[in-house]
Amino acid sequence: MTDTALPPLIQQMLQPGFYPHSVTEPIGLIQTHVSYVLLTGDYVYKVKKPMNFGFLNYSTLELRQHFCAEEMRLNQRGAAEIYLEILPITQTGKQYHLGGTGEPVEYALKMTQFPQDGLFSAMFEQGKLTETHMQELGRVVAKFHEKAEINDYIRSFGKVSQVRDAIDENYRQTEKYIGGPQTQTQYEETRKYTDEVFAKNEDIFNSRIENNWFRECHGDLHIRNICLWQDKILLFDCIEFNEPFRFVDVMFDIAYAVMDMDARSRPDLGNAYLNTYVEQMGDWEGLQVLPLYLSRQAYVRAKVTSFLLDDPAVPPDEKEAAAKTAAQYYKLAWEYTQPKQGRLILMSGLSGSGKSTVAAQLARKIGAIHMRSDAVRKHLGGVPLAEKGGAELYSAEMTQKTYNRLLELGIKLASQGWTVILDAKYDRQQLRGDAIAKCQSHNLTPQILHCTAPDQVLRDRLSSRAGDVSDATADLLAAQQAAAEPFTQAEQTYVTTIDTTKDWQPQFQF
Repeated sequence: MTDTALPPLIQQMLQPGFYPHSVTEPIGLIQTHVSYVLLTGDYVYKVKKPMNFGFLNYSTLELRQHFCAEEMRLNQRGAAEIYLEILPITQTGKQYHLGGTGEPVEYALKMTQFPQDGLFSAMFEQGKLTETHMQELGRVVAKFHEKAEINDYIRSFGKVSQVRDAIDENYRQTEKYIGGPQTQTQYEETRKYTDEVFAKNEDIFNSRIENNWFRECHGDLHIRNICLWQDKILLFDCIEFNEPFRFVDVMFDIAYAVMDMDARSRPDLGNAYLNTYVEQMGDWEGLQVLPLYLSRQAYVRAKVTSFLLDDPAVPPDEKEAAAKTAAQYYKLAWEYTQPKQGRLILMSGLSGSGKSTVAAQLARKIGAIHMRSDAVRKHLGGVPLAEKGGAELYSAEMTQKTYNRLLELGIKLASQGWTVILDAKYDRQQLRGDAIAKCQSHNLTPQILHCTAPDQVLRDRLSSRAGDVSDATADLLAAQQAAAEPFTQAEQTYVTTIDTTKDWQPQFQF
């Protein structure tokens, strides 16, 4: 669109004299379907277009003011440093003014302009996005969700009929692409999967509502809406215009970045994010619905990309690229729905034996859920993960509850196709026997990874431990060694012993 084809207001906003501060020339303009975004150097100004798409309605000044306020309110939760204020735009004759005392004719959202190379998507492309970043993202999103609004109205969006309608609409809108970027088999099997999820798991969806996992979430938490700026991870550009898009299960939000990493062939980064998040929240049961949302997010990405194929303004070479991209996402959406063989792996070893390090690394390699007994124990006891627990947290009764909960969750998830690593000492025959028996009753073959290291190494590791969820210290080591029970002959069938002072990977077939 040429400058002369732009609305007069936007033409004036492209002029440096419009602003009460210095600007970087030329002023940049980004257009989306629903807004104009003006880049002035230090600040960004966003003006909503008077559009009505049904699911989004900015058609009146009153509505645009309302949704500017909503965008400000919602995004200050995750990016207060970016979202600064809403400014009225007034008019004198043909001249527009930012602010002013007259009757507003439009509203602009003023934001801080941050370097685009801080976007997680850009960091990934530059090879700078690390496991540490994704773990920190898991903690940031957990805090975001912990503070998110919960009420009866929001919970009402968790009904199966509500969740299903949005997903079924995607299928209706993409039938025309069968035989193009999507195969008939992919379409039918993906749709069949979601039909069965909704038909067979109403109790799970009801439990998600009852346990307050439907919240006022972000709604669009992919890696292009996450940035690292001034050493802080910010979550921005959430959905303000449509309640069903943001009144969702927390796993709906989590699925975006996990899917993004899978699509970019770095599932290990998604695994670091996912495991950190569920450990922080204690929401391991949410993994039961995650494949549905992973498939949904990939499918929507495929759908939106497919729409480019129908746009006469898109050049042929771009359409060809879009068709390939859409095909990749349709395939990914389908892959999430395919049955998987679950596995249960028990870690075993004294504190400091390196079992948590091995478990975390193994989880990245095989896409497993890494469930640490220390985190499960603290969630059961209502103790924040970063705080040290009192003596009652380590009573025999609480220890048994912890192992019971670990095994309950592990069996539940492994039975649904997840590979789960239960990271605990498993130093008693009774605890190991319970796990083996429960696995066998669910047609699962357990594996036990017994981590070992010399005494001095154990002590050195425990002495240097800081800032970890575990409260174990070197002083407890002698008591653990005295209490540990050797593996029985029957248990040895399942055991692989690993010396963690060496590279563990050649020592274990996974």
